[in-house]
Amino acid sequence: MSLWSRFVRLGPVAAVPLALAVQRSKDAKRYPAGCRQEPEKPPQFKRVLVTGGAGFLGSHICRRLLAEGHEVMCMDNFFTSTRSGIADLMGHPRFEFIRHDVTEPFFCECDMIYNMACPASPVHYQWNPIKTTKVSVLGTIHMMGLAKRVKARILQASTSEIYGDPEVTPQAEEYWGHVNTIGVRSCYDEGKRVAETLAFDYLRSNNVDIRVARIFNTYGPGMHPYDGRVVSNFILQALHDEDITIYGDGSQTRSFGFVDDTVDGLIRLMNQEKTIGPVNIGNPNEFTVKELAEMIVELTGSKSKIIYLPLPGDDPKQRRPNIRRAKELLDWEPKVQLREGLLKTIEYFKALDLRKYGKPTAHDAHRTTLNEEQKIKRKLSYALIPPE
Repeated sequence: MSLWSRFVRLGPVAAVPLALAVQRSKDAKRYPAGCRQEPEKPPQFKRVLVTGGAGFLGSHICRRLLAEGHEVMCMDNFFTSTRSGIADLMGHPRFEFIRHDVTEPFFCECDMIYNMACPASPVHYQWNPIKTTKVSVLGTIHMMGLAKRVKARILQASTSEIYGDPEVTPQAEEYWGHVNTIGVRSCYDEGKRVAETLAFDYLRSNNVDIRVARIFNTYGPGMHPYDGRVVSNFILQALHDEDITIYGDGSQTRSFGFVDDTVDGLIRLMNQEKTIGPVNIGNPNEFTVKELAEMIVELTGSKSKIIYLPLPGDDPKQRRPNIRRAKELLDWEPKVQLREGLLKTIEYFKALDLRKYGKPTAHDAHRTTLNEEQKIKRKLSYALIPPE
């Protein structure tokens, strides 16, 4: 029986009663019936659960943890991700995949939890905004409850979106934000705000060992080509010599963090021995959207022209992290410059077989062959929701 077979999954039909599962979790020398006794691992190696582990950031976290010698349990329901995101990890002796929806209860034995599950781009979280909110709220409740029961340390993935359309820059963790609670982005923004509230309530009420990361724009190899984010949009348009669409005059700014830097920041935060409040994880170097588009056109050698569309009212004008807390307490700051990171990302996109990816619809999350009709829909969809 595999190493990670000692988990109990709870859903509409519980595999093992919760009371029995909790009782067994209290005995470090026993596991669910039928599992062989495993030798104890050295204390520096952990059993780690990563929710949303097949997604962009989640899959990179899984690889990093495996490289460090940990045992990794990856949970995902493929709502916005695909099996290809973790295909290289299948069969690894210290990796176990569990298909499960984080909005349903779940139990396992683990030392650490990275709660990364949630649609994180406008195109994805607009497929089903109610589902998006449920993932942030119910998913956080279930993972915090799990951390409480097994005394695991948990990192809750939050977002720069909780700052809304900020009135101060750069945004420090003490800033409460300037938000729209009923806009098209609110299902994601407000869901993450609730997730942060729940995390700190579990800390205050139950002494759960929490970490909260406010993650800013992240890009890099492993991005879904049609996730609707500004980097993937621009690269695809440039590689196809299509017009690059910018919302507004392009003067709005973003800070772009390379995925390796972001993962390093998350790992350092998780390994911090005490709760230090929310921590911004992002690149403080600020670029206008127009500068990003021009750089991508240059790096791809594209013939694309830049066109401008009206800027929706709910689109933030500026986003830049203050990372003083991360520097002082985690000894962390990003190392990869935008040009270097874009070159790596462009090479990744060039190697992709886009026929394996289809545009998401409001009714399903399945990937289909990219035919001519979908290409037209993809091009038109760039104008529907402003990319992040």
